[in-house]
This record gives sequence, structure tokens and C-alpha cells, in this order.
Amino acid sequence: MPDLTTHYLGLNLKNPVILGASNLVKDLANIRKMEQEGAAAIVYKSLFEEQVELERLQLSEELNQYNDRHAEMISLFPDIEHAGPTEHLHNLRTVVESVTIPVIASLNCVFEDTWVEYATLLEQTGVHAIELNFYAVPGDFKKEGKAIVNEQLELISHIKSNLKIPVSVKLSPFYTNILNVIQQMYYAGVDGFVLFNRLFQPDIDLEKEQHHFPYNLSNEGDNRLPLRYVGLLYGEIRGSICANTGIYTGHDVAKMILAGADCVQVVSTVYKNGIEQVGKILKSLDTWMEQKEYTTIEQFRGKLSEKNLKDPFAYKRAQYIDILMKSEEIFKLYPMR
Repeated sequence: MPDLTTHYLGLNLKNPVILGASNLVKDLANIRKMEQEGAAAIVYKSLFEEQVELERLQLSEELNQYNDRHAEMISLFPDIEHAGPTEHLHNLRTVVESVTIPVIASLNCVFEDTWVEYATLLEQTGVHAIELNFYAVPGDFKKEGKAIVNEQLELISHIKSNLKIPVSVKLSPFYTNILNVIQQMYYAGVDGFVLFNRLFQPDIDLEKEQHHFPYNLSNEGDNRLPLRYVGLLYGEIRGSICANTGIYTGHDVAKMILAGADCVQVVSTVYKNGIEQVGKILKSLDTWMEQKEYTTIEQFRGKLSEKNLKDPFAYKRAQYIDILMKSEEIFKLYPMR
């Protein structure tokens, strides 16, 4: 049987399949089942500063809605302070204590002070690493992209200086030069990168003529974007590389490792196919490795990265020209009616 062990953020993982951040972890029974199915690690659902602040505001409004109804009625109810991230931290600590595999915290904040404060609190739960969710939705026409990157680099330095555990960054692909950004973040102290963060996008309900935000699960084939950048990054940075988005099968995992990934994160396939899908993915990967006579992950990791290919265009846009020149191939797949 092949040895599926790998390394990520300095952690020894029994295989390359990690459960990405999601609400699946709200049920401890689900978490235990994930571990039984073979998940190598779990990223706990994100701690969102915006959600904490919204809940605090809602609590304040509910507690004070009857205040000052008449002159004598200054305070009918006792003042209650919102617990902030306390519940999240408690639940996370329970998960850490309930499983034997590594647990990684996920953090999404707005203000610099909160990033550092919450990251420190997450570390105190006993998690093995922290994953920072970095993205920027442009809202200011005058703000340059470089300014956004510099803010994130400064934030990384502050967080790293306050933590002892590894830190990874889950990035969106919407940077002018994501390779340069990753390199700068690595020099700033980031231990690993998750490619890529799948952001919620707005949609419009034509019947109601209003915006709505449907679930944004990935689909099979969506893994080509992270595959490109995994292949370009392998051998260029020493930080860990974790592929995310559109990874559904054991063959998808094998592709990412061939490109150079240390591991992958799966979420959508688990929502769509059940927690048992984790075991199926691992079995498929195991079977593929046996067929190829690979006994370890390291024997083929990065084998098809840009660094190890003779074809300089395999991961670059110039290859698109070659596809156009072979346009007759598409008619064989999709005959015109």
C-alpha cells in the first residue's frame, strides 16, 4: 500500500486531504466522521469579525429597545455585554480536544488590531496553525493595488510577531501579479499558501428584481486555475502549497500533487457527495499510485511543475494560441448541429 504521508506548515499529515473551512464542523459528530474517513486535518469554520460585530449590534438593539419609554424607566433590563468571539473559541477548543488530527483555525477580520487580537485568542485554543483569509473587494477608485498589498504585508508581520504557531494565507486570485504577492508574503513570514479563496459573488433575481447571494460551491473542473499557479510556484518558494477549489476526486488530488502541491482542501465535494467522499478520494488516490508504481507522495510531487517541464508554455497563456490552432479538435468533442 502506498505511503500517502505529506507535510504542510511543518505539520506531519497522514495524507494530503484536508477538510477546508465550512459549517460542516458545527456538528461534532461530523468532525469525528471526517477523521474516521481519513481526513488528514480540519480547518475549522472562519471566525468573521464582521459577524461578531453584527451580532453585538443586534444584541444591543434588542436589549435597549424599551429604554427610556418613560421618564422613570431608565433601565428595565440589566446591561449584558456581547460575548464576542467567546462561543467560537469555546467550540474550536472542543474540536481540538476531540480529534487526534491537526486542527487549523481560520480568521477573517477587518481592522488590524482585531486581526492580531483574534489570532492570538485562536492560538490559545491549542490549534496547530492559523489560516488568514486575504482578499479585497475594490470600493475606492483612487486606491492603488500596491497599497492594498502593502497593508496585507504589514498585517502579516504584526500577526507573525505575536504568534508561535504556523500561519498560512488563503488568497483570492484577483491580484495583478499573484506570484509576486506570494513571494513578498513568503518573505514577510507566511509559512504556506492556499490557492484560492472562492468568494461569494452577487446575483440578481429577475422575478423579484433584487440582489441575492446563492451558495457558491465549486464544480468539477474549477481546479484548473489553482493548478496553473501551483505548477508555477513549485520550487520557487519554500513555503507550503495547498490547492483549493474544484477538487472532487482522487485524480484531482493526484493532478495537484503532480503540479507541486503539498496537499489539498476539499469542501464542495463533501457537501454534494457526503463525508464518505473523503474515504473515496483517498482510495482512488491510493489505487492510482499503485497503478503508477509510486510508493510515496514525494516520488511524483512537482513532476509536472513548470520547473521540471521542458515545455516552457505549459502553464502560460501563450499555450492558448496552440489551442486555437487546433480548434478543429473541439468539433470532434462537440459536433455542430
